[in-house]
Amino acid sequence: MIRPPKGRGGTVRLRAGGGRSVQSRRWLERHLNDPYVAEAKARGFRSRAAFKLLELDAKCGLLKPGMRVVDLGAAPGGWTQVAVQAVGPKGQVVALDILPMDPVPGATVLRADFTEPGAEAALRAALDGPADAVLSDMAPNTTGHAATDHLRITALAEMALASACGILAPGGAFVCKLFQGGADKPLLDRLRRDFAKLRHVKPPASRKESSEIYVVAQGFRGAGA
Repeated sequence: MIRPPKGRGGTVRLRAGGGRSVQSRRWLERHLNDPYVAEAKARGFRSRAAFKLLELDAKCGLLKPGMRVVDLGAAPGGWTQVAVQAVGPKGQVVALDILPMDPVPGATVLRADFTEPGAEAALRAALDGPADAVLSDMAPNTTGHAATDHLRITALAEMALASACGILAPGGAFVCKLFQGGADKPLLDRLRRDFAKLRHVKPPASRKESSEIYVVAQGFRGAGA
């Protein structure tokens, strides 16, 4: 079980001014007082998001030694670091992002758009076979309009699922981020058709005020399902 990091002894408050807006000052205060941020730094994780995957894994049993794992939209690499630790030296982790990303020891890092032709073949070649798990912590830039943001992240999830179904081995798992409301019916229908088990999970490391939630699908039935 992954226990939430303990909070700091005090609370950091920033003075008004300094060229910061009220909104940016509040964000920075929240960031500086976030125990997950401090713990990520202490453990050498590149982002606090690493704890989300640790908690998803603890709850759902996603990652095991020797597995082949793909991390879509991996930058800056927090999930990749967790995956590398989980699968061990006999496993394989391939991280892919359209953005530049520093190397992660034990992982293969590809810079590419996962929706482009050739990305699936590149992932398979880097893994030397099908994947046991495809992970996606991707989210589009938010607009502030809930309905629009929901549609955009659902579309991204559908593309990630299509990519996953092309590279997953039977029995494999797929994880992706959504916003409040979860998956729309067409996406849910496909997930239920292609996977034996499906659930929505909000890990403790996901901030309470955040609308994000993760869909965890396990037991891939195969590309011909």
